[in-house]
Amino acid sequence: QKKYPLVSIISINFNNLEVTAEMLQSLRQISYPNIEIIIVDNASKKESVDSLKDQFPEIILIKSDENLGFAGGNNLGILKSKGKYILLLNNDTVVHPGFLEPLVSKCEENQNIGAISPKLYYFDDKQLIQWAGSLKMNKITMRGFSRGTHEKEQGKYEVDWKSYYNHGAAMLVPRKVIEKVGLMAEIYFLYYEELDWGEQIRKNGFEIFYVHNSIVYHKASATTVANSALKTYYLNRGRLIFMRRNVHGLTFLLALFYMLFISLPKNLTRFLIKREWKLAKSYLDSFLWNLRNINNPDIYKTWNLF
Repeated sequence: QKKYPLVSIISINFNNLEVTAEMLQSLRQISYPNIEIIIVDNASKKESVDSLKDQFPEIILIKSDENLGFAGGNNLGILKSKGKYILLLNNDTVVHPGFLEPLVSKCEENQNIGAISPKLYYFDDKQLIQWAGSLKMNKITMRGFSRGTHEKEQGKYEVDWKSYYNHGAAMLVPRKVIEKVGLMAEIYFLYYEELDWGEQIRKNGFEIFYVHNSIVYHKASATTVANSALKTYYLNRGRLIFMRRNVHGLTFLLALFYMLFISLPKNLTRFLIKREWKLAKSYLDSFLWNLRNINNPDIYKTWNLF
């Protein structure tokens, strides 16, 4: 199996058995012969996750007693995994049968790779690109930009490309990288944790790549509803945590000024004009959480593998 090192595929389930089952069904069709599949159930309330094990006896099922979020759930899976490579895969994805070989070969050829992600298409329109690599984030506004998003497939991104970040929906990371860099920061719970991981991976001298001939279809926002209060809260809370962990010096002061005096008034006004009271409250709460946690040591902590 030297040619096919073990890949541990880790996915989180939270009240979404049907979606998770569709992903597992697609994994049954893949051509890569050496995998283990770890499903971490993040304390689902709606349904018994045991039926998943009945339907897919090949999986390793881990039941968490509490909802650990994206980072915590994946970290739990990583701690139980045995693979040379760890593939974090959203449960709201469906994979192309040959998606794994290009990811593994790329890492086997280039020992300096810290993380790679496949080409992502929207599940509902399989010719519409969701992601073909990330550009550098603006460290003042904390906003990043992706290549190819909402573009029809026209063959523009048919070359592997050194990306600034990986994509959280599907990313392959060599175990040796996690041993050096640490696990994902569990302080986030949802959103920005894979970008933070990308920062740590690059700081440790590794490269991040987009791999053009590995294909995954993503049912974007199947788990968190677009424009929900939950998404508004965790997205903006995460943006501020990311800024605190990864931005320094004058750039940090500029970013803080932008967040407090441009972003906060603009977004609050927009929510209030539209009478979106719940979203306005969630947005404000994301700032208040950071204020209450101004001295929380976990903001700057590294979650080590050992």
